[in-house]
Amino acid sequence: MDNNHENIKRRTDEDGVIFMSIKNEQTEALQESKDEDINILAIESSCDETAAAVVRNGREVLSNIISSQIALHTVYGGVVPEIASRKHVEKINVCVRAALSEAGLSLDDIDAIAVTYGPGLVGALLVGVSEAKALSFATGKPLVGVHHIEGHICANYIEYKELEPPFMCLVASGGHSHLVYVKDYGEYDIIGQTRDDAAGEAFDKVARAIGLGYPGGPKVDKAAREGNPDAIAFPRAKTSEKSYDFSFSGLKSAVLNYLNQAEMKGEEINKNDVAASFQKAVVDVLTEHTMEAAEEYNCKKVAIAGGVASNTALRERLEAECEKRGMTFYRPAPVLCTDNAAMIGAAGYYEYLKGNRAGMDLNAVPNLPLGDRERRYHGRSSN
Repeated sequence: MDNNHENIKRRTDEDGVIFMSIKNEQTEALQESKDEDINILAIESSCDETAAAVVRNGREVLSNIISSQIALHTVYGGVVPEIASRKHVEKINVCVRAALSEAGLSLDDIDAIAVTYGPGLVGALLVGVSEAKALSFATGKPLVGVHHIEGHICANYIEYKELEPPFMCLVASGGHSHLVYVKDYGEYDIIGQTRDDAAGEAFDKVARAIGLGYPGGPKVDKAAREGNPDAIAFPRAKTSEKSYDFSFSGLKSAVLNYLNQAEMKGEEINKNDVAASFQKAVVDVLTEHTMEAAEEYNCKKVAIAGGVASNTALRERLEAECEKRGMTFYRPAPVLCTDNAAMIGAAGYYEYLKGNRAGMDLNAVPNLPLGDRERRYHGRSSN
């Protein structure tokens, strides 16, 4: 889904929810189905986007519908779980019908139903899981549970039809910071993760502290373009020798201390400089860890995923570092970095091919770990 070919139709409903239909110029050519094609109806509701999509053969998006609640939560400075859950209930059927309609398919044409069942907000997840289970029960179509982070990683398969494992993937979002070695489809080694605040969480907290508002990531990114990234020397945390784990709580605290000290001294604060200096510190750590891991694992392919993966400074820095090392850099379009159902359809397709099926006892798992399948499906270690 190249940026140059995106066609995003938007409307704002009376309740402030933004309804988006995302297609590209190739979509019309994909509508004619073949008997051997596999069509996945995918549902995503892990946070504050209600989304449904139809994905063919894991990489071709026939429709991608997103109902975003961002305007509703902005006044609170962050996502309110109860509001998110209620809006999911209101919008889920609308999104599913729109996804099928734009794909030119009916439920009879669908081979399986994929749904995010974790991690995320438990109330929000339950809406999507309940919808998927109801559709599966009513139609007899197989049900496939999908890990939300696996979905983000698989967004790269939509953007880059030629991409195949193995590769190194940096997953950075509001709730997650992972360095993942993608060994094969559905097989992941987590070689690094956050020990405290995720990168996106740090962006949101810093944005709130300097008065930029919510959502923090895009606002910090925009302000940083007008600031000096070398104006303030914020720290870069190193968790331990030879560790690829991340830690951003110290950086967040350093920014807050800088703001408090400036206020006590009566000094004027340049928000753009603070944003640029903070962003550079985050980008430095994410980039350095990713490059070191790729070199250790002898990976010539590096990908990014998650909401923070749409950050312009991170994309530019990683692209430059990959070019220096002769590595190929993969970055989904920004609309595929944020939560969407197309990525869940891509991940669900490979789960479907492996024969993984969920039963009617599938439940939401808000803290679902990435990795071991027994642990993922049953919420416990396989030991």
